[in-house]
Formats: sequence, structure tokens, C-alpha cells
Amino acid sequence: MRKKIVAGNWKMNLQFDQADDLLYEITSKLDNFSKKVEVVICPPSVFLELATDYAEDSIIKIGAQNVSQYNAGAYTGEISAAMLNSMDVSFCIIGHSERRKYFQESDQTLAAKVDQLLEQNIQPVFCIGEVLEERESNHHFEVVENQIVSGLFHLSADELSNVIIAYEPVWAIGTGRTATPDQAQEMHAFIRKILENKFGTELSHSLSILYGGSCNASNAAELFSQKDVDGGLIGGASLKAEDFIQIINSF
Repeated sequence: MRKKIVAGNWKMNLQFDQADDLLYEITSKLDNFSKKVEVVICPPSVFLELATDYAEDSIIKIGAQNVSQYNAGAYTGEISAAMLNSMDVSFCIIGHSERRKYFQESDQTLAAKVDQLLEQNIQPVFCIGEVLEERESNHHFEVVENQIVSGLFHLSADELSNVIIAYEPVWAIGTGRTATPDQAQEMHAFIRKILENKFGTELSHSLSILYGGSCNASNAAELFSQKDVDGGLIGGASLKAEDFIQIINSF
């Protein structure tokens, strides 16, 4: 059975006291949580130590929002996968559309980042998705396939088994506009088929594929009910404890 995952991407939000309060509220509400859902929180890097402290006595796992493609050296401002590993960080978001757009991260850079994380036993949450123009011109399948091939097809089957894929239609991120459940299922099934053609049925059907893009407390249950949707990468709604808990309870 595929693992169900709800991951909160805090992006560049909150200050230390606010992060502390939110982590306390989320973890305290999950004290008696027994569902088989992996809960991951991805705060800004300056809050990672605070977050991993909370994770010690909670079911939550902690992820980073980015990592360097280099393992060490004179790269001012960068954070290596080894550094994340040393802080008990278990997951890391890679290839988010905001990184691709604002920081010009290429497919080659993202493939290198995936390799760095896997070497440190950190699970990449590999983001893919099309912009509105690509969907409206009916190129969305081609775009998503190219992102998967460029970023992940250099991996072995064993390596890929430790990757989580997050489909985030760029036109739905932070816009309030969400892919319909049918649109999400259609793309998730397409992604699984691409993986099946390369890596085989067993692996493709065991890999978790998350949906992101204005997923919130009111639409999560319908999205998560789709056959190939295994959870969500949650943006704004992860900054509100009640909403985030409701999303987790949507399975």
C-alpha cells in the first residue's frame, strides 16, 4: 500500500516566535493521532533546528525547502544535504515552480540536487507542473513528462523508490484556483504510467504522488479520494494549524 503523506510548505513566512507557536499547536493537536499518514513540515531553513526539536516528541517529520547541488565548499549562503542530514531532516522539497521561475533552477541542477539528497538518505519531494499557457495549449502532459525524464530518469529503480513526486499545476499555486479532482487524477495517472514504462509496474504503483496547488481544508478530501492522489503538498493552509489538521484528517 502506498504511503499517504501531507506535507506543509511554509515558504518564506513567519518569524521565530510565530514558528514556535505554530509547531506547538500542530504537534499538540497530533498527540493522539493514529491514522497512517506521514505528516511533514517544511519550514524556512532558519527554523529547522526548532522544528526537529519538536519532532523528537511528535509523529511529525521535518523537511527542508531547498538544498545545494554541491556537497561542500566555497558556496556562500548554500546549505548542503549533509548539513540537513546532521540536523535530522528527513525530506527536502526540490524543483518547486518558485525555485524554477525565480531562481532559474534548471533540470540539470535539480537532478544534481536529487542525487545529493539520496546520498544523505533524505527523501526528495520532487515538484513538477505546467503553467497556464502550457495547459491551455494542450502541452501540459509533454511538459510534465520532460520534467520527470530530465530530473529522475538517471536514477536506478532502488534510488527512485525513495523519491516522492508532487504534481503542482503552476496556475493553481497560491491563486485559489485548484485543479478539479478529475484533472488531478488524470495527471497523477499519467505520471504513474510514465514511471511504469521506465521502471516497471511494481515501483510505479508503490510511489507516492502528492497534489499541490491551492489544496485546502475544504477541497482536500475530494482530491485525496482520487485513486492516484496520495496526499498533498500544502502551502498557505499549512500556516493555520486548524486547517492543516483538517487536511491531514481528510483521508
